[in-house]
Amino acid sequence: MEMFYNRLAELKIVPVVVIEEAQNAGKLGDALCSGGLPVAEVTFRTAAAAESIRILSDRGDITVGAGTVLTAAQAKQAIDNGAQFIVSPGFCRSVVEYCVENRIPVLPGICTPTEICYALEYGLEVVKFFPASAYGGLKTLKALSAAFSSFRFVPTGGIDASNIQEYLSFKKVLACGGSWMVKTDLISSQSFDKIRELTAEAVALVK
Repeated sequence: MEMFYNRLAELKIVPVVVIEEAQNAGKLGDALCSGGLPVAEVTFRTAAAAESIRILSDRGDITVGAGTVLTAAQAKQAIDNGAQFIVSPGFCRSVVEYCVENRIPVLPGICTPTEICYALEYGLEVVKFFPASAYGGLKTLKALSAAFSSFRFVPTGGIDASNIQEYLSFKKVLACGGSWMVKTDLISSQSFDKIRELTAEAVALVK
């Protein structure tokens, strides 16, 4: 488990992707890897999510996770298709329980002290802070960290090239989730050269 978190800390950015057609998953993987960021959180917002996870997972050169996971059934479907980690937008108990029982890295979404207490009950010490900018951004994150000093965070929501360095400068931030380099319209229009360019720029920004 710690190996996974170390990997996130090394990469610093988790691209959050919405893939509407699974046929685009392979070329997206090419663009991310050639841009220097071999990781993707494929959100369960489309019917193509599970197949896209399988395609990316079969490559063997990219860390693939499932995002917007709301139920244990979705989590199982994602894992069955090769997902290596699970992310949810809020604290979904059934998802967390499934992952904890099966020793699967899980990043439940939190934005309040109470939700961090829930995570603590399940033995978690790494959580997603979401939606980061809408809930006070780094100021709120620092306030939460003061009370929960053992926790590390993956803030997501409203993070882009203009503010990611500020988030990453805070030692309790493990990595940041972002979609600016993998916007849905870029994937749908198969603008993979642009995705590779934006990804490389993002990687250079956080080095």
